[in-house]
Amino acid sequence: MDDIQFEEAARVGQIITIKAKVNRAFKTSMEVGIKVMVQDVLTNVEKIVSVAYATYVAKPVGAGKIELEPVKLLSTEDHLEHTLAIERRRIRLGYEQVFQNLMQESNKEDSFEEEDAVSTDLTHVQSIELVQPPHANHHGNTFGGQIMAWMETVASISASRLCRSHPILKSVNMFKFWGPSVVGDRLVFNAIVNNTFQNSVEVGVRVEAYNCEEWIKDQARHINSAFLIFNTVNDKGELLTFPRIKPTTKDGMRRYHGAIARRRIRLARKCMLSAKEDKPSDSWETSNQAYVSYSNISALTHLAAKPGWEITSTLDDIKIWTHEEGDVLSFKVEMQVKIQSHLAFSLLSDFTFRQQWDKHFLTCKVLQAVNEDEKIYYVTSPPMTGHKPRDFVILVSQRQPCKPSEPYIVAVKSVTLTSMPPSPEYCRSEILCAGFQIYNDNSFCKVCYFNQVTSGIMPYLAANLTGSSKSIEDTALECIKFLEMKGRKSWI
Repeated sequence: MDDIQFEEAARVGQIITIKAKVNRAFKTSMEVGIKVMVQDVLTNVEKIVSVAYATYVAKPVGAGKIELEPVKLLSTEDHLEHTLAIERRRIRLGYEQVFQNLMQESNKEDSFEEEDAVSTDLTHVQSIELVQPPHANHHGNTFGGQIMAWMETVASISASRLCRSHPILKSVNMFKFWGPSVVGDRLVFNAIVNNTFQNSVEVGVRVEAYNCEEWIKDQARHINSAFLIFNTVNDKGELLTFPRIKPTTKDGMRRYHGAIARRRIRLARKCMLSAKEDKPSDSWETSNQAYVSYSNISALTHLAAKPGWEITSTLDDIKIWTHEEGDVLSFKVEMQVKIQSHLAFSLLSDFTFRQQWDKHFLTCKVLQAVNEDEKIYYVTSPPMTGHKPRDFVILVSQRQPCKPSEPYIVAVKSVTLTSMPPSPEYCRSEILCAGFQIYNDNSFCKVCYFNQVTSGIMPYLAANLTGSSKSIEDTALECIKFLEMKGRKSWI
């Protein structure tokens, strides 16, 4: 399971609706999206409890793995989730490396408050459950949800030993199945508080399974682990403060620092996925790089998939579209280019080429080559009349398609680097969401450029819409000329 955030609590007497569907089938695994809603029968108000993503593999017959058929996409939402599933998979695969990097940073900070701190030993709770037929599926394996429910119970008791009240579960992190358990197994749950953070507490739970023979020999199977985050409120609904805790062993110190690292990742995820438009520029840090990259690709994918695009201009191989949603204005430039899509992708994803065809780029240099798919650039633009020149610090995320019907993606958004603060010589500007989608069209390709308009872009778009300027068309023509010229050279 990916990290689960609980937005609302479901209570007795309310109606719960659970929707699940396969978003994408990979070679031998699949992502299932799960949405939980709660409805109050008295007010008829419906709220989201949680949106979660689970990874499944088909149970093999014998030793070989089962290869899965692709999912048939029936709606725009299906296509959207199908595209973003590959990004969530990248986050899962990279999570452990990010966590280890943050652990190394946290271990350098060995000091913690010891005055009046509570020993973690006082929060240890153990529970034993016998798996019976109602607890298992048709294969005889214990329901994952049943294990999670038992884990929440024992973790809640552990947390309550600190707060002297009833804790409220807010999220579950790193819930993983390391192996199965079956009917007849004894499951031993061990829970202990790892760390407290002002208004929240993290409880780690480890689950071990024993069959009859293993029970006698004391040979445990580690089948599950998870980290559950709780908070607690008073009668007025105000968050209560948890006391500080004191690790007493080397393993306790490891769990203490691990909780700090997981909290940084959790806060970064919450910040990235909340998609607040009043804070466009995200800080680029070790804890949030995967989520900033995800939000970059996600924002462009969502923008491109929005219904209601209206064409405002047509010129030969160029079409300009606009989209209005409340106070947000976006535009799309569609170009037919006579080169293959992979060549256009290679040229457009390298922003050091941008000055050759876009007069709005004065200089462009690479600040960080994060990996082969992510780079951070520093860009300057020429001044407009009566104004200082503008500069940008941008993240460029590039993705190749997994199958021919999908586009190449080059997503762009502003980020904040501590090593590149604003300069008095320039007006630091922001890019909310921009980038290219490049579709294959036999030996040609269709290039679509998207931009969610900011104050820095608005003058150019306004001039285009009123007909007093052809700046966008001119830039698009230069882009086509550049791509086709470079494309011809690559064939020579």
